[in-house]
Amino acid sequence: METKRPLQFYNTILPGVDCAELHGTLIVIEGPDAVGRTTQVTRLRQWLEEEGHAVLDTGMARSALASKGIQRAKDGNTLGSVTMTLYYVTDFADRLENEIVPALRAGFVVLTDRYIFSIIARAIARGEDAQWIEHVTDFALIPHAVYYLRAGVEDLVSRVIRGRGAFDYWESGMDMRFGSNMYDSFVRYQARVLRTLDQLAMKYGFVTLDASKPADMIFAELQRQIATLGLPTVEARLLTNGDVIPLDHPGLTARQKRTNSVRRPEH
Repeated sequence: METKRPLQFYNTILPGVDCAELHGTLIVIEGPDAVGRTTQVTRLRQWLEEEGHAVLDTGMARSALASKGIQRAKDGNTLGSVTMTLYYVTDFADRLENEIVPALRAGFVVLTDRYIFSIIARAIARGEDAQWIEHVTDFALIPHAVYYLRAGVEDLVSRVIRGRGAFDYWESGMDMRFGSNMYDSFVRYQARVLRTLDQLAMKYGFVTLDASKPADMIFAELQRQIATLGLPTVEARLLTNGDVIPLDHPGLTARQKRTNSVRRPEH
């Protein structure tokens, strides 16, 4: 098991943030659209909480500041490429300052469904300057680990058809008209995104996982990888009638162990 390294920023340091105060663990699940990231984040959160860790999960377009605006603009198909990129950067900045950093200060494990790398990959896939977008996002914290769920375009197409049954306008890159129809545009746009993510994986040291495997196998591999990160050992305890009792106390019923609250780091 590795000793967990201290967190630091890629370049620009957020005002008022002392990295020495960030005691939590930052884990990123990356990958293209329809690859199954959200499923894995949900399972990882449940597993880590069962292990006694306090967990925050977050993801793109979930910020209080920007999420509604992004959705309204997408619904009207009115976003230009650069405007959309800056919208997502704003969303990330808001979540970093108001969700991720506070959780890390409190010692939480932060699971994020995509990070700056998806913003960068989408921007480059739409023809924006790589140096510019990497500079715009250089205020991000360097994660303890980035797990890249990679699947080929053919597999992504199959997942969309089996899942939603229809292609999404933005996931297909139809704002850039990479093809004359949703299918062709999806294939070409996602191929561009994958090519960029592959390059970022080399540059930033992602751990690449074969996302064409069954979900249970991917989850088991993620568990194995996360177990090497040096997460602090948690002595899981619960409150019973005001008394703090270890979860393995012989007097506790299985129901008590399942339903009582695990003590978490204080805010």
